[in-house]
Order: sequence, then structure tokens, then C-alpha cells
Amino acid sequence: MSDAKARRRLLGPADASLEASSQWTARGPVDPDESLEDELYGASLRPRSFEEYVGQRRVVENLRISIDAAKRRAEPLEHVLFYGPPGLGKTTLAGLIARELGANFRPTSGPTLEKPKDLVGILTSLDEGDVFFVDEVHRLGRVVEEFLYPAMEEFQIDFVVDRGAYAKTLKLPLRRFTLVGATTRAGMLSAPLRERFGIVQHLDYYPPEDLERIVRRSAGVLSVPIDEDAAQTIAGRSRGTPRIANRLLRRVRDYAEVRSDGHITKAVADEALEREGVDELGLDRLDRAFLRTVVEQYRGGPVGIAAIAATLTEDAETLEDVVEPFLLKAGFVSRTASGRRATERAYRHLGIATAKAEQERLF
Repeated sequence: MSDAKARRRLLGPADASLEASSQWTARGPVDPDESLEDELYGASLRPRSFEEYVGQRRVVENLRISIDAAKRRAEPLEHVLFYGPPGLGKTTLAGLIARELGANFRPTSGPTLEKPKDLVGILTSLDEGDVFFVDEVHRLGRVVEEFLYPAMEEFQIDFVVDRGAYAKTLKLPLRRFTLVGATTRAGMLSAPLRERFGIVQHLDYYPPEDLERIVRRSAGVLSVPIDEDAAQTIAGRSRGTPRIANRLLRRVRDYAEVRSDGHITKAVADEALEREGVDELGLDRLDRAFLRTVVEQYRGGPVGIAAIAATLTEDAETLEDVVEPFLLKAGFVSRTASGRRATERAYRHLGIATAKAEQERLF
């Protein structure tokens, strides 16, 4: 059986006509510098080269070494896995890898690859050296993941046709590509998938000085005048996350244009961020509600994440992925075997005395 026939048989008659369509890649080859947000808001804040990329110095240096080595050998880069909290630049780094390699950038996400035929359609459409980016790679289905193993290791797809005594295993060759996976939950990756990534890099929260550089660069891209202390204010309230820094900058810019002369000063930044509900340490309304729930309703803990989510009527996964990582990193919450506990810093930030402090005050 020819490769084309085998592929049509795997996909099925109803889907074979979609092989060459952009539905297989969700968006098809895209410019790594552009995103839907950039199309909507008219300015790309993503860096266009590693020289423009701010922060994550160790990660960038290691990537550049690996990319230079791959280019000298004239072969695709090894598969790359980025993991860490959301908003730290995993997608941006994937796009920069494609740009540095001079390759097409093919983005998709784990939840959209529901069936093996979805993955097969994308993989067979990849050109030599393409960068295939899978966001939320930990959410790949188990069956889809099994098809990915030989594709990553041997650049071929193994599948079985017919049944019983007539069953045959066919190997469909693929062009060599680089898979870049991104996840906020590395612990949810299966061991076989994790071990197939040759390059594994962890992205951590950004220090204030790097965030300040990002804010100033983004303000320049947006053509917004900003004072140095205003950039420091926005950076200090960005929870160590570039995505949040850029989002807050856009909101401050809006406020400056409507309520001021368009120039972002520290006073303007403070007023705008106060209206957004972002305090001086970067905690927003949901963060403070999380802490108040633990402190006031559960007496500081320990309390399980499911109980907190039910009290706040929020999704537990959202709290674990978006809210809790920064609170843990900043020392507002500790995670124990019996549940989450509020620390003394959380009490101080909320202006609530701990039971120990109250007892000392009374006696």
C-alpha cells in the first residue's frame, strides 16, 4: 500500500480532503512575531530576536548554543520542552527558535488534537526543519501521544490497518522537524513523552529590573512616553510576569490618554493600577480574595484547594495555575500535606493580626 493510500485509509474518506487545508495546523505557518492579540491591538510587543529578548539569560544562552550547533551540522534542532508558570515567554521563545532556524512556525495546542488523525494531518504537512509548537502539551490525549512517540524519535508514524490475521503495521515517513512543547504543569507529562525531549528548560519569574526593561521597551513600541519611576511602578506590580507587565502597561496607557495628557508618570500609573485593583505588590482582587478566604473563613488553614475554589466559585485549576504559583513564590501561602496555609506575610498584607500577635497584644 502506498503512503498516500495508507494516509487516506487512516484519515477516512470524509477527512482525506482536509489533508492540505489549514485546518490541520489550526492557523497554518505563521509569523512567529505575530499573534491574535497583536492583530487586534495593532502592535507586536514580542521581541524579534534573541538580542531583543529580555530575561531568562541562562535559557537563552543554552538555546543559542544548541541552535548554532544544529545549524553547523545542517540538521533540525532537537525537540525542546519549556515549562513554567503562564506568561513567562514560552510561546515567544518557540517563535524565536523558528526565526533563528529560518523555519516555518506551526503552532497548535494539546486540547485541539483530540484524535490521531488530527496529529497525522499536521505532521504529514510539515516541511523539512519546521518548528511544530504544541502549547499545553500535557493535555494531549493518551492515544494521540502514542502516535507522537515514533514521530519524535524516528520521524515516522506507525499505524495498524485491517484487523485480525490481516492486520499490518505501516510506517509513514515524515520530514525531519523540531517539536517545541510548552506546559505549565510539567508533572502531568508522562515519563515517555518527557524523556523524548532533548532540550528541557524551566522558565522562572522575572526580577523587577528585567520587567522594568520590558515595560520601557514596550512603551517605546507603543510610542507612549513614560517616566523611569512609572516603569518601575508597573514592573513592581507585574507579579514577575512579562505578559502581565504588558497588559498593565496597556491599561495605564488608556488611563493616561483619557484622564491625563498621555504621558505616564508615577502618579498616573498608581491611579490607573489602583482602579484595576492591583496593589503595590501586584496582587489583584482574586489574589486577595484567595488569601482572605484562607485567613478569615478557614482560620489560616490548612485548607484544600477544592474548598477554596468552592468558596470563591472559581475553577480549582485556574487557582492552581494562575493564582497560587505567585502566592507561593512571594511567600503569602505555604503548601503542606494537609492543605494550604496562610503565612504571616499574608496576614500583614491584609492588615489582619495573626492569632499569635493578638494573644501577645492582649497579654
